[in-house]
Amino acid sequence: AHGIANSRDKLRSLQILARHHIGIPETTFVRDKKDVLPAIHRVGGAPVIIKLIEGTQGIGVLLADTVNAAESIIELLQSQKQDVLIQKFVAESRGKDIRALVVGDRVVAAMRRVAQGQEFRSNVHRGGVAQAIDLPKEYEDVAIRAAQILGLRVAGVDMLESSTGPQIMEVNSSPGLEGIENCTQLDVAGAIIDYIAAQIEFPEIDIRQRLTVSKGYGVNELYIPEGSEYVGKKIADIDLSEKDLNVLTLYRGSKVIPNPKPDRVMEPGDKLLCFGKLESMRGMIPARTRKKRRPTVHELPDTPVTHHQESTNHE
Repeated sequence: AHGIANSRDKLRSLQILARHHIGIPETTFVRDKKDVLPAIHRVGGAPVIIKLIEGTQGIGVLLADTVNAAESIIELLQSQKQDVLIQKFVAESRGKDIRALVVGDRVVAAMRRVAQGQEFRSNVHRGGVAQAIDLPKEYEDVAIRAAQILGLRVAGVDMLESSTGPQIMEVNSSPGLEGIENCTQLDVAGAIIDYIAAQIEFPEIDIRQRLTVSKGYGVNELYIPEGSEYVGKKIADIDLSEKDLNVLTLYRGSKVIPNPKPDRVMEPGDKLLCFGKLESMRGMIPARTRKKRRPTVHELPDTPVTHHQESTNHE
C-alpha cells in the first residue's frame, strides 16, 4: 500500500527517486502564478512538459513550446485547483520512451513506444506503436532499482533515453499487461503469478521494525561523500565490527549490492545500509552533513526569577 501511494503521487515519487540518485528529468513544482517563470527557467527554459500531480496513460501531460503557452496552460490548470509539475523537455527522446515491466528483482519484458504523427506522448493508449527490445544493462538496473526504492514488487517503469543515460519518467504500480504481452509475446501475467507463489514462503517483513527492538540499535544509511576518510578503504578496514555495526546492503549509483564482501573498496557517493548502534552511526556522519541540534536548554535557577527582580535589574 505504501509503494502504491508513493507511485501515484508524481511529486512524491520523483522526490524519493532523486534522493536515491536515480536519474530524472529536471523537475520543479509550482503552486502560484508568480512561480511559473522562475520554474521554467530552473528547468532550462521552453519547451517544457507540464504534468498534473496525478494521472496515468498520458492524461494530464502537456507539451508547451513557449513560455507564454506554458503560462496559459498552468494558469488554466490552477484555476481548476490543480497542482502541476514542470519538467525539462528531453529533446533527444521526443515521442519515444521505454517501458520495462519489473517483477521482483528482474525485468521480465521491455518495449520501446514511439508516438505517431505530431503526438509527443508515446503511450499505446494514445496511438503509440510498440516494439520489443533487449533492454541494455544500465536501463535494466535503473528500472529494478526505481521499483525497489518505491517499495513495488510489480511495476511498469517508464524511462527516457537521454544523452546522459536513462531518466525515469514514471513508475506505475498497476501497469497494463495486454500491450506489453502482445508486443513481446511473453507471458508477463504468468511471471507475476510465479513470483507471488514463490513469495508465500517468504512473507514481506518490515526490517526496520524487526531490527529496532533493542534500545539504542537501529537501521540507517551512511553516506560516503567525496573527500571522506573512508573513500579508498575496504569495508573490512573501516572497523565496523568494533563499532558494533553490520553492513546489510551497499548502494552504488543504480547498483544494489546486498551483503557486500569485506574487501569491497568504498567509492565517493556510496551508501551503506547498516544495522547496529545508532550512536556509532552518528559518529561516522561528517560534521557538515549532521542536522543542527536544538539550542541548549539551561536548567532553571534554584531561586525563581520574579517580575519584581527583572524590573529591578533593568533600572
